[in-house]
Amino acid sequence: MAGRLEGKVALVMGAGSSGPGWGNGKATAVLMAREGARVIAADLALEAAEETAAIIRGEGREARAAACDVTKSAEIARLVEQVVAEHGRIDVLHNNVGIAVMGGPVELDEAEWDRVMAVNLKSVFLACKHVIPVMLRQGKGAIVNVSSLAAIRYLYPYASYYASKGGVNQLTVGLALQYARHGIRVNAIMPGLMDTPMIYRQISVEYPSVEAMVAARNALCPTGRMGTAWDVAKAAVFLASEDAAYITGHCLPVDGGLSLQVAPPSQPPA
Repeated sequence: MAGRLEGKVALVMGAGSSGPGWGNGKATAVLMAREGARVIAADLALEAAEETAAIIRGEGREARAAACDVTKSAEIARLVEQVVAEHGRIDVLHNNVGIAVMGGPVELDEAEWDRVMAVNLKSVFLACKHVIPVMLRQGKGAIVNVSSLAAIRYLYPYASYYASKGGVNQLTVGLALQYARHGIRVNAIMPGLMDTPMIYRQISVEYPSVEAMVAARNALCPTGRMGTAWDVAKAAVFLASEDAAYITGHCLPVDGGLSLQVAPPSQPPA
């Protein structure tokens, strides 16, 4: 059904892609625009955000790009103020920013742990901190956080990643309950093994080659293939729309059934 976000203002954090192709945030921003939303595509890399916004405008939809370091409270506050000044409201907040750094607690550098926590978890806290007051004034809003199946299942030896994503899940649940009576819904998406630019930059180092990574990840999925950014985007649009008006506090696996397995058929290299 087209037009599920018609007239809505959507702020998408992490709307640029980290490499060639379609990342989760980029696909979500484009799909939200196709469903009628006016999109603010925010990213640390302005060039990446501009690329996403240009795709949206090229399809005859409304979007603008913005540079924002989501680990900096002042930058988010400034962006939110700009969006409200331009549009008068923020109906949808989509938190999609995330990085993965390999290593367990022994191997991982303390500074890297702090960096992952700041990017993956603190960013969600800060965005919600500044957007929720806007939604409270409106009496309505939808927040969709991108977590990971790693929040509830072991996939790789990256302690900071699964700890941060576990935090995103519980933050989502807590906010959903705290603001349920204020008309604000908060949900999360837990992507499983997805074929997005991020894995080629941050996960492929765990494998002998890129081809080996793709083959191994496909084999781990019950469907026989990884998901795509569009699978995440479709879930995000649903959770942001009125189709999900009575859904809040849900952490939705988008994983092709991976989380249902007692054990995967094979394990990736440690």
